[in-house]
Amino acid sequence: MIRIVRPARPMTGPAGEQIVGWREWFGLPNLGVPRIKAKLDTGARTSALHAFDVERLTIDSREWVQFAVHPLQRDDRTVISCLAPLLDERGVKNSGGQLEHRYFIETTLRMDGRDWPIELSLTNRDQMGFRMLIGRTAMHGRLIVNPALSYSLKRGARRRRPAKSTPRKEAI
Repeated sequence: MIRIVRPARPMTGPAGEQIVGWREWFGLPNLGVPRIKAKLDTGARTSALHAFDVERLTIDSREWVQFAVHPLQRDDRTVISCLAPLLDERGVKNSGGQLEHRYFIETTLRMDGRDWPIELSLTNRDQMGFRMLIGRTAMHGRLIVNPALSYSLKRGARRRRPAKSTPRKEAI
C-alpha cells in the first residue's frame, strides 16, 4: 500500500514560490469575499471572477464598477455586493475562443495568510465549474501549480475520510 504524506510546511519552489494544487481556496478581502474556490489555470493569462448585475458608475469623477458575486459553487442564494474602481476595459478571448468585452478591476488576493494585488476580469462564469479562475499573470513569481495536488493548503484543505476497515477472518 502506498501512503501519501503531506509535509507539515508549505512546499516551495526554487525561488520561494508556493507549490499549490490545481484548485485551491482563496479570499478577496477588499471585495468582502472571505472564501472562494478557484481553479489555477496556467493556460489562461488573465484571472476572472464570476460577476453578475455588473454596472459601470461615475462617482466623484472616477469610474467604478458595481457587481454581485455568488462566491460558492452551486449556491445562488449567497450573494455579495461589491464596488471597485474600474481599472480598464478590454477584449478577452473566452474559453470558447470568442472575443468578449470585459471590465477589469485590481483587488487583493489572499491565500494561506499571504496577500498580493491582482487584476481580475468580471464575467459570467455561471456555467463554468469554478466561480474564479487564477491566470498566469497572478501566479507569476508567487505560485507553482502541481496538477497532482488539490486543495493542498491547510485552510481550505479537503478532509479525507478514513478508509473503512474490513473485518478479517481469523484462521482456525
